[in-house]
Amino acid sequence: MYAVLKTGGKQYRVTVGDKIDVEKLPNAIGDQVTLDSVLMLENDGQVTVGKPMIAGATVVAKVVDEGKGVKVTHFDYRNKHRRRKTIGHRQQYTRLEISEINI
Repeated sequence: MYAVLKTGGKQYRVTVGDKIDVEKLPNAIGDQVTLDSVLMLENDGQVTVGKPMIAGATVVAKVVDEGKGVKVTHFDYRNKHRRRKTIGHRQQYTRLEISEINI
């Protein structure tokens, strides 16, 4: 059984026991999170696709960790103008462990 869910503008294919890194959520470590934006479910060969979401389907996850991702560096350079600028960014994430998938 697996589900495709949407959170933080991205889609994730998850099964029970998976750990995924999603965009930062306002929950504390150890909290239970219910994600109700389920786009697709597969259960014993039966595939259910939402239009756009599946009504009543939820994915329950536990917040395991929070942190920052890998640093992404952007270098901006303008030729013949003495302009050079380096910009770095580290995206914050929340690590979730999938507990159950409810239909």
